[in-house]
Amino acid sequence: MSQPWESVRLSARLPFLRRRALMTAGAKAFFDARGYMEVETPYAVPAPGEEIHIQAFGVTGGLYLHTSPEFAMKKLLAGGAGKIFQLARVWRNEPPSPTHASEFTLLEWYRPGATIADLMDEAESLLRALLTPTVTWNGVTASLAAFERLTVAEAFFRHAGIDILATAGDAKTLATAATIPLRPDESWEDLFFRLLLERIEPHIGRPHPTFLTHWPAAQAALARRDPADPRVAERFELFCSGLELANAFVELTDEAEQRARFVADRARRHALHGPGWPLDEDFLSAVAQLPPCAGIALGFDRLVMLATGAPRITDVQWLPAS
Repeated sequence: MSQPWESVRLSARLPFLRRRALMTAGAKAFFDARGYMEVETPYAVPAPGEEIHIQAFGVTGGLYLHTSPEFAMKKLLAGGAGKIFQLARVWRNEPPSPTHASEFTLLEWYRPGATIADLMDEAESLLRALLTPTVTWNGVTASLAAFERLTVAEAFFRHAGIDILATAGDAKTLATAATIPLRPDESWEDLFFRLLLERIEPHIGRPHPTFLTHWPAAQAALARRDPADPRVAERFELFCSGLELANAFVELTDEAEQRARFVADRARRHALHGPGWPLDEDFLSAVAQLPPCAGIALGFDRLVMLATGAPRITDVQWLPAS
């Protein structure tokens, strides 16, 4: 008699999935011990986000599957919910790869009164609570004994020899500094991310995890500008063993500035992908009422990949979408 249709495929993944279940329980215990409240927000929303290059799946009735619970969780913050976290299923209409799936899980948390340093400290503690002291993924080993904190400007100078902030917005100047030809219609932002992928990311997150901090302000639409240097925003990304794990901000609480950023981003997104959803006015009203706070979105599937060494994101999902 043949085995049940899923058993052959599931059996190879079960060790990874058992570890995922333990990590899910561990993450909830971690935040419970720190006084966070677990929340749940809608998955189908009228405005799924404003990121230029992230495409959403539409459903019926003018709703979309959200690409992040960020807008909804900030509305709860504005209402006085306090320290909150969520393990949320999210959807992004993008091609699959070993580290990308159209449906995945984000572990997102927000902390009133937190600084960027506070959030990095908390992320370090979470990884040490859920992972072994040394992790290896795709042949790259990292020790959690120490975490590197490196600004984007420092990273570009160290690994590419470029004063990246001096080139802001000027693609030709950046191409000259990088000694590479500018591709047709390549913007400064396009070239920035090409250099980040080719020259910076291969050197960070090894032999220790790296927080890449203080991004150029144009690359942080929801983050507060650094009061000490308005050219950059209080944002970080976390890398470990070749995996990008998390994206975090000290949150912008200026409604007028947030609206202006959204209007500019929407114009660019509509030019690339056509008209989408209406502006989330309810969210913009919430921004004006946000307490000083910081928040982070961590790819939980990727964290499980790091814990288990699983080579593909679908290896750590209970029933991957076809």
